[in-house]
Amino acid sequence: MQEKGTISIHTENIFPIIKKFLYSDNEIFLRELVSNAVDAVQKITRLGAMGHYNGEVGEGRVEVAFDADKKTITISDNGLGMTAEEIKKYINQIAFSGATEFLDKFKDAKDANELIGKFGLGFYSAFMVADKVEINTLSYQDGALPARWICDGSTEFEISAGDRATRGTDIILYINAESEEFLDKWKLQGILDKYCKFLPVPVKFGTKTEYTEDGEDEEGKPKHKDIEVDNIINNTTPIWTKQPSDLKDEDYLNFYRELYPMAEDPLFWIHLNVDYPFNLTGVLYFPKVKNDMDLQRNKIKLFSRQVFITDEVKDVVPEFLMLLHGVLDSPDIPLNVSRSFLQADSNVKKINSYVTRKVADKLAELFKNDRTSYESKWADIGMFVKYGMISEEKFYDKAKDFALLTNTKKEFFTLGEYKEKIEAIQTDKDGTIIYIYATDPAKQDGFIQSANKKGYDVLLMDSPIDPHFISKLEQKLDKTSLKRVDADVADKLIDKDEKISLVLTDEQKGKVKEIFEKSINNTHMKVEVDALNPGESPVTVTMDEFMRRMKDMARMGGGAGMSFYGSMPDNYKVAINGNHKLIDKILNADEARQGQLAKQAYDLAMLSQGMLTGADLTEFVNRSLELI
Repeated sequence: MQEKGTISIHTENIFPIIKKFLYSDNEIFLRELVSNAVDAVQKITRLGAMGHYNGEVGEGRVEVAFDADKKTITISDNGLGMTAEEIKKYINQIAFSGATEFLDKFKDAKDANELIGKFGLGFYSAFMVADKVEINTLSYQDGALPARWICDGSTEFEISAGDRATRGTDIILYINAESEEFLDKWKLQGILDKYCKFLPVPVKFGTKTEYTEDGEDEEGKPKHKDIEVDNIINNTTPIWTKQPSDLKDEDYLNFYRELYPMAEDPLFWIHLNVDYPFNLTGVLYFPKVKNDMDLQRNKIKLFSRQVFITDEVKDVVPEFLMLLHGVLDSPDIPLNVSRSFLQADSNVKKINSYVTRKVADKLAELFKNDRTSYESKWADIGMFVKYGMISEEKFYDKAKDFALLTNTKKEFFTLGEYKEKIEAIQTDKDGTIIYIYATDPAKQDGFIQSANKKGYDVLLMDSPIDPHFISKLEQKLDKTSLKRVDADVADKLIDKDEKISLVLTDEQKGKVKEIFEKSINNTHMKVEVDALNPGESPVTVTMDEFMRRMKDMARMGGGAGMSFYGSMPDNYKVAINGNHKLIDKILNADEARQGQLAKQAYDLAMLSQGMLTGADLTEFVNRSLELI
């Protein structure tokens, strides 16, 4: 039996199109062909189980082998196999049924996945790397004869009698000159590890290279011999395919170590398993992130029936959960998926909402069941929770009950608990509750101590995401404002309309201001003489909360509107405590001594803020020695 024919394409040759427009993703040819082989094995298994095939099904397997000398890669399976008629139907007709449409629309496709998935061209991705492709197959059907199909990358094909003696299919790729990189064991191993590591049918691969110790070959490479091995490269039953009740903590930890060998053990995990209104399984892990937000992204792997699709899951999980690690598997997401599909598909949107809800439920459960343990993990999970509260309203509504605020004494409070703690003492004259926070407790210690003396509590807000979280709290919490502890002197952080008398006369006040302005000699330092508690510092340097926030947001790339603030110089307020005894001493000193004492007091305030550097610091040290 021998038959020649032409694949039914009514326009130009499709193969150059495949090669040209899919070339950047050419490694997916192996995923496509191995996935097809797995499908064939699973189908014969199902037919046997249903009684539609009476032969010996045996243990399903897929084998990938390469021959560097012959420049071939062979993908073999013991699945359904095909008859000559089925080859004509499935290879020559169905795969090309959309060829005309393909040729019209290929120019608009964003990537190879989109092209292959849209037009059913999985098998033909072989021509991305091969000059010639051969199929040698034997169908499971009674009386079937082996068949061979050969195509050299043109629209012409040849079907003849094959020589396969057992049920299944061999796909033999004759690799073209531009793609000889794929005739390397480690290259192929890497692709199989990426796409096929968890396929549900055993996949055996290649050869094992053993190096000898007796010199080099003619090309200067270590002498070696290739030994055929029975090497299964995949785990056919990863934990997300099992029931949580059948798994122990160690199983989850071992799987995490398999996925991320260099990472610390995760804090905890969520096992997902839903079959309505969409199908989804998976395991998501909460890693230890601390403040390192960006380096940990793209650690969730998306699968379709255990075949790896992508680790760019931005549209499948919400932005704030991109910091999670783990796997998601949904047959409702096609193997050849594009970004445009992910953005538009209704199932993807449902999965996104479901994952968000499950994460919120898990965190609420952990908080409720063991608050002490939850608090111990807050340094790591706080980043997720705050990020989620900022970016997802539905998550905020759930998380407000288990989000924690931490103060400088390392005490933890829910939002409700903290309001109850400070409401009585930290409410201003207008009925607004003032949350006071520190971003650098060591640097702001003097301000924290001053606030504590007045009975105020100080929150710790020192993560990169906290500036945005602060804004979110002000937006969501009724009549609440947040101020950094060094935004003003302690007496003025919360305006309670309590008046403190100034012991200075108006003339003395003016004189003090003049002395300090002359000593400081900096137009960006606005000097004000205030009536403050005598026990407070004689001089305090602060930046207005609003101005500092605008400048911080500008530094973080807060958008075009922020650039105005980013370009402005730093302006500070220098609060002189007119009731401090040092001010009286300065007024009663001679003119030279006045300037020296004023500058010393100012430098001490700058030093407490970590703002005294360089020549100013050296001058301060020398002046201190003189004063001693």
